[in-house]
Amino acid sequence: MQITGRCHCGEVTYTADVDENKVINCHCTDCQIIASAPFRTVVMSHLNAITFTAVAPKEYIKTAESGNKRAQGFCGNCGTSLYATSVGEGDKIYALRIGAVEQREQLIPKAQIWCRSSPSWLTELNTITGFDTVPETPIS
Repeated sequence: MQITGRCHCGEVTYTADVDENKVINCHCTDCQIIASAPFRTVVMSHLNAITFTAVAPKEYIKTAESGNKRAQGFCGNCGTSLYATSVGEGDKIYALRIGAVEQREQLIPKAQIWCRSSPSWLTELNTITGFDTVPETPIS
């Protein structure tokens, strides 16, 4: 599947070929901290199948619990998290953050990983009152 993506400010844009069957929710604590969210959803690119079409993203290198080093790509201007990939030269597969993908509605998660780190309240999310936009009266 061909996708397009961009950061919030639009400074970093890209096109990529992804495998729509490889959409994963990751609940690891690293993803929770980096995303400032209870989990992060990614879609895996095909090998060497991303082209940045504007400013190149910045990268932060993190070391996972396994000891593996992963490059975390983000916009240097607005901070939007864009991907994780291997460090160094060579072929790359990108774990693209679907929040920055314009076709995100079509990318349905097929698996969840690191569920042992998931917040316990996440299983109750569908029981919490939802609003289409910000409610007119304060939430109590």
